[in-house]
Amino acid sequence: MKKRNLAKGLGILLSAGLIAFSTTIPVQAEEDSAMARGGQLYDKWFAVIGADKPKDTHKSWPASNTKKKGNATWRCKACHGWDLRGADGAYASGSYKTGIRGLREFDGGNPADVVAAVKDSTHGLGMIPDADLADLALFVTKGQVDMTKYINSDKSVNGDPAKGAAYYNTLCVGCHGKNGEKPKDMSKSLGKVVSGNPWEGLHKILNGQPDEAMPALRALPIDIAVDTLAYTATLPKDK
Repeated sequence: MKKRNLAKGLGILLSAGLIAFSTTIPVQAEEDSAMARGGQLYDKWFAVIGADKPKDTHKSWPASNTKKKGNATWRCKACHGWDLRGADGAYASGSYKTGIRGLREFDGGNPADVVAAVKDSTHGLGMIPDADLADLALFVTKGQVDMTKYINSDKSVNGDPAKGAAYYNTLCVGCHGKNGEKPKDMSKSLGKVVSGNPWEGLHKILNGQPDEAMPALRALPIDIAVDTLAYTATLPKDK
């Protein structure tokens, strides 16, 4: 009788464990997917939701920056940077210098605060559907990566290019080609893009490219993305 009860008890525990296991994986997968999509919205929200490109320069774009105008000024990354550090990060100088602060303070924060900020009079992005804003807020509060750990101020990457070669040649080569020269409509080769702006490269490796069939590696260990970035930076920069 004791053995029978023990077996029954173990069966219940095993079943409970399997149920928990089976429900945890889909929830995590769904969250990773939403964060990656949020990263694409952060990149170029109007491409992701199929909205028309804004024609006018954003009303809150600083007058001190005369190098950018039109739809480029409506992208979250334009002010806050690919590293989400704003004026304290890679956009402290260059054509996207605005003096606007980053979003690192929202890391681990309340998504509702992000949604409220996006809808306020400064940002004026209340036209973005609520479901999309939820993904964007999830990215900002739970999907941030401290890029200072992986990318140095001189644009060098703290990754292993040898390992990255294996990842690139199995995950990326089909679309980008062995030398990073594809797709043909890219204005610059992949090597030139990534070596010039590794922060953008890491963001897109993790989250994908807006309105493109580029896979996001967010669900994989971060080292895979960083190693892939390190290898991609070594590709030819002819174009």
